[in-house]
Amino acid sequence: LIMCRGSFMGFALGFVSTVFCGHLGKVELAGVSLAIAVTNVTGISIGFGLASACDTLISQTFGSGNHMRVGVILQRAIFILLLACFPCWAILINTEPILLLVRQEPEVARLAQTYVQIFMPSLPAVFLYSLEARYLQNQGIIWPQVITGFVVNLLNALINYIVLFPLKLGVVGSAVANSFSEFAMAAILFAYMMWKGLHKATWGGWSKESLADWGSFIRLAIPSMVMLCVEWWTYEIGGFLAGLISEVELGAQSVVYQLANVAYMFPLGFSVAGSVRVGNALGAGDSQQAKLSAQATLFCAFSISSCLAIFFESLKNYISYVFTYDEGAGKQRVGAICNFVGFYCIGFPIGIPLMFAAKQGIMGLWTGIFTCVSLQCTFMIIYLIRMNWREITTEVSIKRQIFQLKRALLYINGLDIVFLSGSD
Repeated sequence: LIMCRGSFMGFALGFVSTVFCGHLGKVELAGVSLAIAVTNVTGISIGFGLASACDTLISQTFGSGNHMRVGVILQRAIFILLLACFPCWAILINTEPILLLVRQEPEVARLAQTYVQIFMPSLPAVFLYSLEARYLQNQGIIWPQVITGFVVNLLNALINYIVLFPLKLGVVGSAVANSFSEFAMAAILFAYMMWKGLHKATWGGWSKESLADWGSFIRLAIPSMVMLCVEWWTYEIGGFLAGLISEVELGAQSVVYQLANVAYMFPLGFSVAGSVRVGNALGAGDSQQAKLSAQATLFCAFSISSCLAIFFESLKNYISYVFTYDEGAGKQRVGAICNFVGFYCIGFPIGIPLMFAAKQGIMGLWTGIFTCVSLQCTFMIIYLIRMNWREITTEVSIKRQIFQLKRALLYINGLDIVFLSGSD
């Protein structure tokens, strides 16, 4: 439950922007919705996906007792994610032409470009906060994210209110507030970590070792990114498709999508907690505990999702007024394939014809998504039940031994170089 709160706090910044801008008008709601969709598709999802590799690497390394290596993994991730900002910026800076190319309304595209340009400088802060959060949560440290997120979200809501209503800065003001809040989130969590000394057990200072062995990180990060992006992009593409119908459909899709995100934060919290427990257990060589943690995660996620479905159904006639008066075992490749086949070979082929040909609008799109998610859940549950946890534990142990052997060889080679230099 603590992890659920932490996940929600990170998501809530964009949620608050959508709520406040929804009260400015339909065009503003549509513009901000598209802007958030663009930043999610071409920026945030990329960083979050790459950072997901840390869920496997850090949790297993920490569980094995090699604590100082956790800091090296974090350093390597920082370099890779900061470099990933450049291709993301190259796409974000061309938001308006891209939106016009896919036949979005010109005024909506203009507002989206304005929002995105102001948000762009905060992309490194978003990536760094994601790494900070994973660095802590994979060591079982959760509360700092919750406290930081709570403080920054209160600040974000206050700034949004001031810039939108007393100052009347519109979409520009909301973008400034959101961008500032992203910087504040990363900076405050970093300051809290330093103040409490949460880094001391796993941080041995900056190391040249972080500049080596990028291949192993990227080989895990790419499937992690694909698994996350394939699913995330499906919902964002739904926003672009809704924009082809009308601003009203786009606004409605935005509201449904934001509510889906709120609901998603709860099982996501259990998922992250489960990933940490599974990774720690595998790192410690305890396959039975890893299996038990995976099963408990599935049960908790299903239970909370069922409760949320009942809650949203009971309040479906009132929720709209809030918006407007108008990965642990390292099996990311399997998840990536499952998501791609489910969303793009089942979900969209069902949802898009219902959306346009059958004229069901976003109801048709979400029918397709519901169908594919149901099938995905069935497949993944069966896959987890049939997974050989002892074999995975052995694989993790072998990888750890290979790494230690490589490190020893590098050390021996270094001694040889020093010896030869001395003999000259």
